Amino acid sequence: MRKMTGLGLATGAALGLAALVAPLPAGADGYGGGWHHGGGGDHVVFVQNDNTSGNQVVAYDRAGNGTLTQAHTYATGGLGGVLTGSAVDHLASQGSLTYDQRNNLLYAVNAGSNTVSVFSVWGDQLTLRQVVGSGGAFPVSVAVHGNLVYVLNAENGGTVQGYVVAFDHLVPLPGSSRALGLNPAATPQFTNTPGQVAFSPDGSQLIVTTKANGSDIDVFGVDYRGYLSSAPVVNSEPGAVPFGVTFDQAGHLVVAESSSTTPAVATFALDHNGTVTQLDLVPTGKAATCWIAPAGGFLYASNAGSAALSGYQENSASGTLALLGATGTDPGPVDAAASANGQFLYVQTGANGIVDEFGVNPNGTLTEVGSVTVPGAAGGEGIVAF
Repeated sequence: MRKMTGLGLATGAALGLAALVAPLPAGADGYGGGWHHGGGGDHVVFVQNDNTSGNQVVAYDRAGNGTLTQAHTYATGGLGGVLTGSAVDHLASQGSLTYDQRNNLLYAVNAGSNTVSVFSVWGDQLTLRQVVGSGGAFPVSVAVHGNLVYVLNAENGGTVQGYVVAFDHLVPLPGSSRALGLNPAATPQFTNTPGQVAFSPDGSQLIVTTKANGSDIDVFGVDYRGYLSSAPVVNSEPGAVPFGVTFDQAGHLVVAESSSTTPAVATFALDHNGTVTQLDLVPTGKAATCWIAPAGGFLYASNAGSAALSGYQENSASGTLALLGATGTDPGPVDAAASANGQFLYVQTGANGIVDEFGVNPNGTLTEVGSVTVPGAAGGEGIVAF
């Protein structure tokens, strides 16, 4: 009788939480430096330092010329983490700091504590609302669509865990955890753990990149309750090492591929059945192409091994790419995010914990306008701009 009662309560709770997952139009989601902007921040950039002695989010005010001034520092209530083998990118991921536009919340992973921090946003001010378990080991990336959030945990073969947003908190969605089934013993760890979790623009699919551990783009179906398909469609990209992703304005998947032989940016059509079809691939000509960010209608890939950004112009209708050239950065460029108006691009550089500040010109070239050193952020990742 107890088992039946427990099952009934669990089922009722799941149905109640799932009722909060309302369908949304394409684009009504969160971002960690993507095409979508708005909400609680204004002329602000938030940077996560991933410090192992105490993770922090540092808030910067943006001047009219794009330069940044430090305003506040907020403790997440958790610890940063370091994957073995990493140098400038201790989380080796994209999307570790993610803004929830609908609910005006900021999510920060605490990889060293296996938790996620939830902040409400008001201008450059954050209020810590919750620190919640990530549902796995070493969280590295967060995706949000409407009231539905999924967290990617990198260790022990990788898992994704679902949550529903309610009253500025993340409530775990019972039975939503899915194992990725990656090889947990593969080394080095920082190239063999999953790189990012992201929703498709309409929220009907969840994408996970596996980097060198399979070199796959995994695509889960998402049902109306927020639950994932029992297993993903595995799209193998041998040798490509898919890492960071974004979507263009036509809904094509854009992937930074950190191949050891041909680092590149690739575009894909994402089918409703979970398969991807490559539309174009253009090498960066640089090393360790891992992160990708849109800004001002252009795409910029961070090349951690070359201290450079590669700029691309895309025909979003066809998904074809044209390489615009490279722009130098401080050593170890990783995560990047654009201002709401697309006029400025902010790039974390992990070697010395510096954020480089660039103006985005009408032809897609970049002009450096300054830089700031983020306290305790060497090796840190996670940036959101407004």
